[in-house]
Amino acid sequence: MPNNKINLSGGSLTLEQLDAIFKTIPQEFDVVDENDTIVWSSMNEGRLFERTTANLGKNVLDVHAEKSKPHVKRVLEQMHNNERKSLSINLWSKRWSKNQPINVSFYSLHNESGDYIGCVEVTQPTKDYQWKWRRLKNFLHIIFKKR
Repeated sequence: MPNNKINLSGGSLTLEQLDAIFKTIPQEFDVVDENDTIVWSSMNEGRLFERTTANLGKNVLDVHAEKSKPHVKRVLEQMHNNERKSLSINLWSKRWSKNQPINVSFYSLHNESGDYIGCVEVTQPTKDYQWKWRRLKNFLHIIFKKR
């Protein structure tokens, strides 16, 4: 991969670094443009919601379960109309979350002029955040350097 730098408001990254970030972190990202077309998805290993480059160019509703389509559509309409900036929901489904609790968040994207330019959907497993003895587990991670 070329050593091209991408200048961002917090600094700059090479394409290789940016790609490695999205392959490494456990959160899944899906970006739709102002027409609700999927334009990018992170290609993390072990994604909860399987995405491939075949999904690029599809309407975002086409990759959601029938049960969730009306809800996703309503949220996107609210974002288009500047009535909602974000939505975060916690789910648990044996069918598509690999039998674990997950969080799905939608964030409205705007340009410098305030125009709606799309939405990013962020999905992440939350089982490690909901563990009953989390403080003890954190302490054990520090002591035993578990990764």
